[in-house]
Amino acid sequence: MADEVVLLDFWPSPFGMRIRIALAEKGIKYEYKEEDLLGNKSPLLLQMNPVHKKIPVLIHSDPYQRAQARFWADFVDKKIYVIGRKLWTTKGEEQETAKKDFMDALKLLEEQLGDKAYFGGDKFGFVDVAVVPFYTWFKGYEIFGNINTEKECPKFVTWAKRCLQKESVSKSLPEQEKVYDFIAERRKNIGME
Repeated sequence: MADEVVLLDFWPSPFGMRIRIALAEKGIKYEYKEEDLLGNKSPLLLQMNPVHKKIPVLIHSDPYQRAQARFWADFVDKKIYVIGRKLWTTKGEEQETAKKDFMDALKLLEEQLGDKAYFGGDKFGFVDVAVVPFYTWFKGYEIFGNINTEKECPKFVTWAKRCLQKESVSKSLPEQEKVYDFIAERRKNIGME
């Protein structure tokens, strides 16, 4: 099946991490193709995603499942990703607003989690796959955004650590330190340092 499923991705992308976790959870073998998003996108990426020209692109997947994935990941994509990025790319009042919005979003997720082991209950599921990749970015969010997620959202952090105990998750996600180094380098490149 590896020759039937191809993932076009970029290693620090939380969106790609979701796909890697989901494929690992399902035991689906696939061919991984690393994309150079900093200026040299492959012809295959441009052909498979000609409108947005973004990763990840999973080649050979059920359109209904993709539509469902987009729907349920929408909150995380629009809140955690967008606001999280502002934590390390802004300063002053804009960053202060991002801190509040980020914590509000996490608290909403924590409320949805409740006392369950995973968002779907006792079983690791889709929402967990959609959210957990962002945890790899938290060291950067915390340091550059001057926030403490464990203090503010202890249940969320406990959930994330529980997810990281799953082999499908731990083998699919980069270390927080590596993502932090990536963020630090990007900050330098955009003139934040």
